[in-house]
Amino acid sequence: MTMDFLPVLANWPMLLKGLLLTLVLTAFALPMGVMLGIACAWARLHAGLAVRTLVATYVEVFRNTPFIIQLFFLFFGLPSMGVRLSPETASILAMTLNLGAYACEQIRAGIEATPRGQLEAAMSLALNRWQTFTRVVLPPSLGRVWPALTGQMIIVMLGSAVCSQISTEELSYAANLISSRTFRSFESYIVVTLVYLMLAVLLRQFLVWIGPRFIFGRRRA
Repeated sequence: MTMDFLPVLANWPMLLKGLLLTLVLTAFALPMGVMLGIACAWARLHAGLAVRTLVATYVEVFRNTPFIIQLFFLFFGLPSMGVRLSPETASILAMTLNLGAYACEQIRAGIEATPRGQLEAAMSLALNRWQTFTRVVLPPSLGRVWPALTGQMIIVMLGSAVCSQISTEELSYAANLISSRTFRSFESYIVVTLVYLMLAVLLRQFLVWIGPRFIFGRRRA
């Protein structure tokens, strides 16, 4: 078998369009998923019984069902209840909810590891609950779990490939289309695999860089 990448690379505008949409899905879903995870982690520790039960149910459902089923439910299931989402909106929502469920448990573990002395110090400074959580508890908690959270965010980014199943025109959608047009399936998926690998490496490096500087710490001189 001889490989010919030229027919695949000739469709670079389609690949570029898919890459850009993958980046857009990731850029929206990751921050919202982490913020949802923070809110749910706080709720599981400090909210009332009803809210804790509701959040726990959400976390268990999304952590124990396949991502593609969650995606299909949002895109194909919600219209039966009168809620219609575009493929892009359904993809972002599914990625956000999926990441939020995993991030919730990871961040909760970081919060529970907060030393009692830090809380007592915050009380001695007369900080209210919101100030204590956002300034004393949350930053070091995120620092403790950031490597695991980084890995989960990369998994969610790579999971965006499944979104082609609801006609979201991201990178894997472009690969499928190019493969069907050129009959060069092997070459098409090699190219897209390399692109996903590059995205994962770059995203990991970006998250490792941005975390201690802007999210849970300050850059040291």
